[in-house]
Amino acid sequence: MKKALLVAFVVLVAMSFAVAQSFAPTTDVLGAHQNGGRGCAGCHAPHSGSRGAGQAGGADSGNYALWGQDVTPMLGQVLSFGDVGARATIEVLPASLTAGTEETSGVLLCLSCHDGNLTKSNMMAKQSYEQVLGTLPTTYGSQPIPTLLGNDGSTAGNYNNDHPVGINAVISTGNGLVSTAGVLTVTTGSNYAQFVANYGWPALAPGKYSKPYGQNVAANTEYVVCTTCHNQHVMNVYTSTAASPIVADGGGSYYATYFFVNGPYNPGAVVTNGTAASTTQFCRQCHFGEANEANNALTIKTTF
Repeated sequence: MKKALLVAFVVLVAMSFAVAQSFAPTTDVLGAHQNGGRGCAGCHAPHSGSRGAGQAGGADSGNYALWGQDVTPMLGQVLSFGDVGARATIEVLPASLTAGTEETSGVLLCLSCHDGNLTKSNMMAKQSYEQVLGTLPTTYGSQPIPTLLGNDGSTAGNYNNDHPVGINAVISTGNGLVSTAGVLTVTTGSNYAQFVANYGWPALAPGKYSKPYGQNVAANTEYVVCTTCHNQHVMNVYTSTAASPIVADGGGSYYATYFFVNGPYNPGAVVTNGTAASTTQFCRQCHFGEANEANNALTIKTTF
């Protein structure tokens, strides 16, 4: 009898992973970035840059990724992320769209919509789309979840309660996560490799068209940008690939995610003892010192 119950439990667990891997969204995957029906052209103006999107723009408007929002208010801005004072992470935004760095595509363009002080006229609501739509798990609170950085109900212009991004937000390596010539790799058999087997490394694994992080060539370090943690084109599902598998699935599986998070991230999953939440695992990709595998707990699986 006990053996039969054990087999049934194992089958149920396997089924739960299979369901997670075939997650099917019920709303359009572009989600909030539909921009009230404008769709792709809400960010990428196919003609004439930001002026083609009905806004003012600089001389090089639209010359980078056909960007249709007005970035001029954010050019050269100095932002203080994280802790205050000497422990703050300072980011100086590029002075031009032609800078050609990951800070341009991964921070500057994002803030041309998401900054709540200088770019409020751009296509951006003040509350999470999923919350307005009613698709968040019931465990979430009722207070509005803000989407405008620097103007979220705290001190105006304050980025201190926002996760650091930019050249000084360095990604820590070690325990098997290795940096070589601006590319992050994972050493086979290492503790980090075991973490990848138990979850994955979607925020750091090589993308199809580009790396999801920035490279500081002078310091030989990699750094976090907005698009390390967020996939701006897909809001509610993460699709694994051969280059970025989840739990060694080989790619081609689908996982629930929220808030455009670039990896499996499901705050609605029921987590039992002996497993780790996908929301926690996602953060541990960079904050590996707090991971199970960094603390000799090598067999803790992920609940998706």
